Amino acid sequence: MPQQVLTDTVRVAIHAPDAIVRAGLLSYLHNDRRIREVPPDRLREADVIVVTVDVADTSTLDLLHSLCDRPDARFALVVGKGWHADVSAAVDRGVRAVLWRDSFSQAAFIRTLHTIADGGGSLPPTLQGTLMEQVRWAQRELLAPRGLTASGISPREVDVLRLVAEGTELADIATKLSYSERTVKYILYGVMKRLHLKNRAHAVSYAIRAGII
Repeated sequence: MPQQVLTDTVRVAIHAPDAIVRAGLLSYLHNDRRIREVPPDRLREADVIVVTVDVADTSTLDLLHSLCDRPDARFALVVGKGWHADVSAAVDRGVRAVLWRDSFSQAAFIRTLHTIADGGGSLPPTLQGTLMEQVRWAQRELLAPRGLTASGISPREVDVLRLVAEGTELADIATKLSYSERTVKYILYGVMKRLHLKNRAHAVSYAIRAGII
């Protein structure tokens, strides 16, 4: 009979070229009963994949993709000597946390794994600052000139989607926003086409997940 796993168990896989480092990280995992190790040959089953590198750079991002190409893969990087990668590209590749080896602790490691599994992230302050500057630049130089926000949805699209989410009929949305009903339909069609959303419900779901309504 297979062993039952608690629903709140976090499945963690470790990729560490150094056998000693790997053994140390595994010992940390085994000290927490809420965490279950996933073998290296079953990385796609992991909730969090821990990867150790000396220096994080472009090749590191390529490594992550080769380890697990799942779109929703979540990685925690343990970095030894420095960071030379594009932070936003790393986040896009699935990096949800970065831990410096010189300030590493078991408590922080375990806490970070649970944070990632719960949908959160943890970046050092310096990388957070870099990411924020990249987001500001993208908003100012790329999105704002096109009337878009960081979510890829314009303010008037947000207004329409919020009312759709409240169950408001299109005719009433048009009245509330001083648009024609045809314009409201055009706005909805535009956001669905641009973001490859299937229907209005899918568009509302996207907006909710993006935290804009």
